[in-house]
Amino acid sequence: MKWRGLVDRWLRRAWRPETGRMAKLTGHRPISVVTGASEGIGLAIASELARRGDALLLVARDEARLDEAATRIRTAFAGANIDTLALDLSAADAVARLRERIEQADAYIHTLVNNAGIGIAGEFGDQSPDDIDRLIGLNVTAATRLMHAVLPAMLVRGTGGIINIASLGGFAPGPYQAAYYASKAYLISLTRAVAWEIRGRGVRLCVVAPGPVETRFHARMGTDNALYRWLLPALTPQRVARSALFGYDWGRTLVVPGLLNRIVALLMNILPPSLLTPIIAVLLRPRNPAPPKIKPAASEN
Repeated sequence: MKWRGLVDRWLRRAWRPETGRMAKLTGHRPISVVTGASEGIGLAIASELARRGDALLLVARDEARLDEAATRIRTAFAGANIDTLALDLSAADAVARLRERIEQADAYIHTLVNNAGIGIAGEFGDQSPDDIDRLIGLNVTAATRLMHAVLPAMLVRGTGGIINIASLGGFAPGPYQAAYYASKAYLISLTRAVAWEIRGRGVRLCVVAPGPVETRFHARMGTDNALYRWLLPALTPQRVARSALFGYDWGRTLVVPGLLNRIVALLMNILPPSLLTPIIAVLLRPRNPAPPKIKPAASEN
């Protein structure tokens, strides 16, 4: 039966309207929006999309670093069509401001990459309410609002898709990173559920669950000394980006980059919580506990 699934994926790709043709029909141009695009996974995915010739809107909070990221992509890919929007995605008017920018550009969102996020480490009870609210506001609320805002138009067009960047931690409880792990579990569950609801309608939903990645995420969160950083090899953002887009192209709802990470994900889904949770607690516990830190909105893993 496996070959039937592969054929079905190929046919769904073959039947969807091409973005160039759709642009001519609507008078608008297709654009790919990448959040948290100033570095790490977001920048790597944006670079891969630029390599394919996509017009890009890069979104992040830090305008200076965002402009630097856009310059790097333009330097690497001559003629790349790139715009930037400095925006705090957790703000109440974030979706409205993004929509306004898209309309001003006479464009429509063909691909949305929900990558922006933050992480908090340490005991949950020691973390400040403001830090927890900010994590939920960006990792959960903002990602959900963006997804909900762009999906209806994609379904009308019968083309496009959304890539949500979650984490390997989304498959289990994460003591000492409890809120972060829970936010990624939410993204995995949401993506899988909505992907089922819209199956066969030409729009692709994909959630990517990488393990450790060679970014500044762990250092910012204060977890570089945790045991998991020594046991699990870190992938490059470029490797994660290529795996994410390959899985997305082939209609996969869930992508776990890296063979070892896929094995770990399998074990996390098999082991009972009573056994799995204490193992993860040992891996995540900081060796030299420090005051909880919160990572600024940017790329994540």
